[in-house]
Amino acid sequence: MPVFRTIAVAVASALCTAATAFAADYDPSAPLDVSAGLSLAGCTAGASAEFASAYDGAEVEPQVAVNPLNPLEMIGASQQDRWPDGGARGLTSWISHDGGASWSKLPDVPWSACQGGPERFGRVTDPWVSYDAAGNAYFIGQPIDSAELGLSAVSITSFDRQSGAWRAPQILIEDIGARGAFNDKISVTGDPTRPGYAYATWLRGDYPNGGRQSENADLHSFAYRGLPMISRTTDGGLTWSKPQPIRQSNAYFQGNQIAVLPDGTLLNVAAVLFRGSGRQPNDNGVFMTVIRSNDAGRTWSGPIKVAPLGTIGTYNPDDGSPLRVGDYLPDIAVDMDAGAAYIVWSDAQGGSVNHVVLSRSIDGGRHWSSPTPISDPAVESFNHAVSVTESGSVTVLYYDIRNNTAAGGLPTDVWLTHSEDGGRTFEGDDHLYGPFDFLLAPESAGRGPFVGDYVGLEKTTADDLVAFYAVAVADNDADIISQLATK
Repeated sequence: MPVFRTIAVAVASALCTAATAFAADYDPSAPLDVSAGLSLAGCTAGASAEFASAYDGAEVEPQVAVNPLNPLEMIGASQQDRWPDGGARGLTSWISHDGGASWSKLPDVPWSACQGGPERFGRVTDPWVSYDAAGNAYFIGQPIDSAELGLSAVSITSFDRQSGAWRAPQILIEDIGARGAFNDKISVTGDPTRPGYAYATWLRGDYPNGGRQSENADLHSFAYRGLPMISRTTDGGLTWSKPQPIRQSNAYFQGNQIAVLPDGTLLNVAAVLFRGSGRQPNDNGVFMTVIRSNDAGRTWSGPIKVAPLGTIGTYNPDDGSPLRVGDYLPDIAVDMDAGAAYIVWSDAQGGSVNHVVLSRSIDGGRHWSSPTPISDPAVESFNHAVSVTESGSVTVLYYDIRNNTAAGGLPTDVWLTHSEDGGRTFEGDDHLYGPFDFLLAPESAGRGPFVGDYVGLEKTTADDLVAFYAVAVADNDADIISQLATK
């Protein structure tokens, strides 16, 4: 299997020199272009009346995971050949056996028709990877028929070490959309405290009675909901439980992601975007929330409010055009020694632009601190990820446009910042990549350029980290970048 090349050192050096200088406590390696040259070009499955082809070679929305038993082993994944109106031809995955110094492409999983999967799934989206305490690796995807989610499923696989490939994926749930149910924004978490346990979670949106009322009644009902769903494995991914709602309520839980505390308590974080019909006289129905489980996901508490959600639209400051980015979608990480949990997302906090904020809990997710800005509140920042190293350093990766000027394009940089006092204060910014022109990223059908709603950041050994993120490299083209950061 081929090993992919390093981006030209001279180019990387020039890009870094162009960035604003800050105190650097992490030493980033040269960025690796993991995905250059890959494509499923020629596959016509998934075409729509409006869009006949996907963006050949456009890889977006990356995730990465590190084997806790062997930190030299890492797995990354992303969308492959993004469609203008949503989803991709396939999902691609890579493995590293040398701590991220090089990567090899893994055999494709038959998620979609373009990858040898069911013909009814013309597209697939939302890749996510994770390891459990025993070193079992999991890979989840969301097969769909089109951007309208007329058909949507949640499918998952685990890694077979004997064959060096992913097992055949199992469909956890499949729904017919239109005015029926649909599935969205999936993630998988391997349990770091229970070998063989992992948890798949996602949002399942539905109208009352499965959309069997009149269209007018459905669209105006106070019972419209986006349920946070869960399916569990206790045998390393060989079998999965029947999907069940984490909570039944008339609320819309988006961006569900599970983290596990040192004592085995599960925390499911999500952004509650509205309750009932969404007609709220104030912002009480829009907030970041956590739901707890003390029995490995069998039963759950009620929602615990982390903070009101003040995220606004993200726009190009030069002309007001939209940018499709990860903003209100949360990322969560846990200090497995101290037990503290950290959530990051982008929020305007009453201002005119979104910036990355962090909230922490030191009592098992029962109470959370007021969100603290960790990027400049005057500069648009987005696509965030948080991780905690073995020494307790809280690290956050994010993009921002601080280097934007009146010249053409939208210069965008990728940064890493860290806290050594439990997330109370953050020290400087280490420059990872950029500036690259965000406006070159794959256009998302009137919603703006898009490199993904998520990025990957995971601890490796001691204080070391691996970052896995997407950047625009040409018009409607994006590649996946892997980068190591050491102290």
